[in-house]
Formats: sequence, C-alpha cells, structure tokens
Amino acid sequence: MVPARKNGYAIGAFNVQNLESTLAIAEAAAEEKSPVIMQITPSVIKYAGLAYITSIVKTAAQSAPVPVAMHLDHGEDFETVAKCIEAGFSSVMIDGSFLSFEDNIALTRRVVAIAHPRGVSVEAELGKLAGVEERSVEEKEAILTDPDAAAEFVEKTGVDALAVAIGTSHGAYKFKSEAKLDLERLKAISKKVSIPLVLHGASNVPQWIVEKANKYGATLSGAKGIPEEQIKQAITLGIAKINIDTDLRLAFTATVREVLTNSPKEFDPRKILGPAKDAMKEVAKSKMRLFGSSGKA
Repeated sequence: MVPARKNGYAIGAFNVQNLESTLAIAEAAAEEKSPVIMQITPSVIKYAGLAYITSIVKTAAQSAPVPVAMHLDHGEDFETVAKCIEAGFSSVMIDGSFLSFEDNIALTRRVVAIAHPRGVSVEAELGKLAGVEERSVEEKEAILTDPDAAAEFVEKTGVDALAVAIGTSHGAYKFKSEAKLDLERLKAISKKVSIPLVLHGASNVPQWIVEKANKYGATLSGAKGIPEEQIKQAITLGIAKINIDTDLRLAFTATVREVLTNSPKEFDPRKILGPAKDAMKEVAKSKMRLFGSSGKA
C-alpha cells in the first residue's frame, strides 16, 4: 500500500466469503493486472472455518499471476488476530475503535508487537463508522477521525495503515440524503499522517444493480452509496486501501435472483453460482479501474 499512496492510486480490498467470491476477485485481478487484497471477517471465519477459508484464499493467491494479500478485516480481539497471524495472513486489522483512545493504542501496540516480527502488517481504526455490518454503530453514535489524534495514534502504535472515519458507513444504506464525504477532514489527516490511509464502507451501490435485484424480487428501495467522484478525490488525499463488500453482495444476490427467476427448473449449483461469480468479477474489475490499480501488478 505504500507505493499506492506514493503514486496516487488505491488497492481494492474485497471481502470474500466462499469459493465463488474468491474466484471472482482472483480472476478480476488477473485480468486487470492489479494487485489485490482479499479480506476475511471474523463472521466468515465462524461461517466457513479458519482452515477452509484460508486454504481457498491461499490457493487463489498461489495461482494468481498478480500479488494477492490475505487480510483479516475487523479483527475483534487479540486472540482472533493472533490465530490469523499463525494461520498465514499477510496483514491483519485490529479494530479497537470501540475502546477508549488509550486502550485502542494499547491493544494495537500488542498486535504490532507480535505481527511485525512475522512480517505481517497491521491496520487499525480510529473513529467509528455507522452502518449494519460488523463493528458498526448507530448513525448518531458515529465519530469522525480527529487529525491530531490520528497523528498521535500512529506515532505511539507503529501501525502500518490507518482506517479513518470521514462520513462513510457500512451496508447498502449509507446516506439518507446526498452523499458527502468530509474531504477537508481527510486532507487534514493526510497532512499529519504519512502511512497509507484506509476507507471502509466505500461501496458505490450502483443503481443498476439495485434495480436488477428489485426487478427479481428484492426490496432495496433507498439503497445509496459513495459517488465515484468522491472516491477519486479521496485517493488523491492519501487513501491507499479501499474496502468493498456491499457491491459484491448486491451483484451476487441480483444475479442469483435473475437466474432462478428466468430458469425455474435449474437446480445445478454451478449454473446458478457461476453467473453470480462472473457478476462479482465485473464489479471488482470496475473498482480496480476506478481506484487506478489496474496495470500496477
């Protein structure tokens, strides 16, 4: 991510849950000649099992003609992070954003102390994102990242990347009105913090995918994401890693609904999940082009 920040592009960090999502991201990265990060959350570990999901991602990484990192997204505690480091993750996130500032520093320092000797990079978070996914809070409880606190946090922890809260949120319903990131806040953070900055909750929620899902039975009225122009601006202000999950889920779900509606007699999982995998791949490819990482592998 350091070359990404230095050279004005960002690397897409895509959440994977199963074989199809992993294949989609691997194929997208290969076709775009882009470095990529495959993210695994604690809930996916609970769903699939640590050994199963890491084996799938490791196989994809070993087979890919481009750099593939395996990252723990929103590590909930020291024990979970330690297990993932032992399991061969190339980077981990410790999410201490729910702790006090001092306790967040202390927890992050503990993780850095065991990760760095093993060549594992560490992402931390300062501020709280609203939304519906793991470690999200109610909108009224969201806290934006303070630039001075960010500088102090990075200096005291030795962390490699910092997730900042500048107005994004997790899930498909990111804004009740016009989307607007606090880019002035990001600019101030970027001036004080030189390490790669991370943007969570950054899905665009393309309306054509929402309309497709709704056409085949979904009820996603009001789903709204981050405009692409604001993503581009954020990259120029130091964002070097951008997390994408919701857009992949929407593409997968819309396509599965379409296949089952148009082919009601179909019961071969490959013919249902295959098109869904391809839909996720196209979304990932579009993100890589948007982020400027295509051709950077």
